[in-house]
Amino acid sequence: MTVRRLTLDDLDDCSRLAKDRGWLPERHKWRLLFEIGEVYGMDAPDGDGLAATNILTRYGDDHAVISMVLTASRFGRQGLARRLMEHVLEQAGGRTVSLYATEHGRPLYERLGFRVVGRAAKHTGVFKGEPSGRTRPATEADLGRILELDAELFGTDRSAALRRMFGFGEQVRIAEGGFGQCWRNDDNTVIGPVVARDEETARALIGDLALHAGGEVRMDLDLAKAGLVRWAGEHGIGSPWEVSMMVRGGELPGDRSCQFLPYMQALG
Repeated sequence: MTVRRLTLDDLDDCSRLAKDRGWLPERHKWRLLFEIGEVYGMDAPDGDGLAATNILTRYGDDHAVISMVLTASRFGRQGLARRLMEHVLEQAGGRTVSLYATEHGRPLYERLGFRVVGRAAKHTGVFKGEPSGRTRPATEADLGRILELDAELFGTDRSAALRRMFGFGEQVRIAEGGFGQCWRNDDNTVIGPVVARDEETARALIGDLALHAGGEVRMDLDLAKAGLVRWAGEHGIGSPWEVSMMVRGGELPGDRSCQFLPYMQALG
């Protein structure tokens, strides 16, 4: 099976592969990743769709994120995930590479030189609270301010992803010293990214975005931020599902204390 660069023509097969592994189809997210990342895959030798996928998203010249590492259940344990990982790591060049790993996938990543640098957990629920009065809906006129703050606090260039927030997301909000977005996934609304100079500003952004979304929301919380995790639980957000944050070839960029929610776990 040969590794090839996938295109939007492969979107249906990507969604089928995700469902084969018990994931949601997440076509909206896949479309964004096709726009800002490099989607690789292998065609199934039986002619039925894709055998495996992997996505590399570059952030500037120094960092990249790997996501959507999937292998069709009927081709498990045949080394396809490793072949694709080796391919995308070669494409990443000398960049520091990060990803989120389940316990099932972590041993492979460790063999490829990744190390665990933290734990995160998907939390879901219906947010209970009142508007903060500290944030407002952002417009594209605010984009320059958002990109400047993100470059400072995130520590590398992810402007290609952030420039798409206003088309991809449900709402973007801004506050003094922070910004955040929520976007609609298949079964809930995801809050992220959220970047802020302090946790109080992050809480205001997260709460206002969740209230705007209504219904069930998802937050992928860094478990090192125990105060934020506790605050989310007090406001109805629980049911955590944990993964490992892993990195290869260097350190995670920027000021991690100011990075409260990722764009999505697929983008870091």
